[in-house]
Amino acid sequence: MDRALWFVAPRQVELRPIELAPPASGQALVEVLYSGISAGTEMLAYRGELPPDLPVDETLGALGGTFTYPFRYGYSCVGRVEATGPGVEDVSVGDLVFSFHPHQERLLVDASELVVVDGLDPRVAVLLPYVETALQVTLDAGAVLGEMVVVSGLGTLGLLVALLVARAGADVVAVEPQPERRALAAELGIAAVPDTTVPHVGQVEVPLVIECSGHPGALAAALDLLAHEGTALVASWYGTKPVCLDLGSAFHRRRLTIRSTQVSTIPAGLSGRWTHRRRFGRAVQLASELPLARLATHTVPFEHAADGYAQVDAHEPRLIHMAFGYQ
Repeated sequence: MDRALWFVAPRQVELRPIELAPPASGQALVEVLYSGISAGTEMLAYRGELPPDLPVDETLGALGGTFTYPFRYGYSCVGRVEATGPGVEDVSVGDLVFSFHPHQERLLVDASELVVVDGLDPRVAVLLPYVETALQVTLDAGAVLGEMVVVSGLGTLGLLVALLVARAGADVVAVEPQPERRALAAELGIAAVPDTTVPHVGQVEVPLVIECSGHPGALAAALDLLAHEGTALVASWYGTKPVCLDLGSAFHRRRLTIRSTQVSTIPAGLSGRWTHRRRFGRAVQLASELPLARLATHTVPFEHAADGYAQVDAHEPRLIHMAFGYQ
């Protein structure tokens, strides 16, 4: 009998037993080593800040139902293939694999949905959804070579976005109130300031601000930074939290744009060249190039999952990414 994690009420989770059958044709049984917490959508679910009738995910088969309690969530499991059913050719017993699946000790999944990640550290590999999302944000940012780009928020996603946009040739400045995160960014080569009033930000034309903080107030500050016809690219999902913006004369006359970026779909303008498979494959390649081990700061045993969520919720100063360990 294995255990799976359930969200049962705002800020309450439980481990409940689940029984798995032997793998059938085309299936694989995976022993999970680590699963990662998303500081964005998952923490909104943890706090009860998502509409209860909203589908959990319409693109991932393992995430069904709605956000009405009790429900399951999570989409980043890494483990080793323990057994396979007849006809499986995509993976072999012993392979290290990634799965978009809720938190659970062992997984019974279609083998075709697994991604082999041999060569990556399993704790680092749980960050792959963040890398893929940061890659999509960078693609949505467009041509940034030689441009000033401000990244708001230096959590896991913000740090990865800042690194990838800088690799694309932008002059990146990040805005982050926590000094520990600014110090880490500086070590990784990203200039960071505590707020948008710092002169280094305000003295340069800013055509693009990428909002990754998850805080509704940050979007208003982002609009104030933008040059004429600038764009605020919003990677944050605010859930049910209200966002108050002054869309009066300054916004109107400067022809500003507010645009969302999201990883569930491939934008129409990129669909001729990019697919989900190509994008995730590129994320796997990037995982070996980016300093992901510096971001994998915290791990708690799965049986103490409630403590892990509480630490993320409390905004522990040195916490960048939290994962559950299963061994």
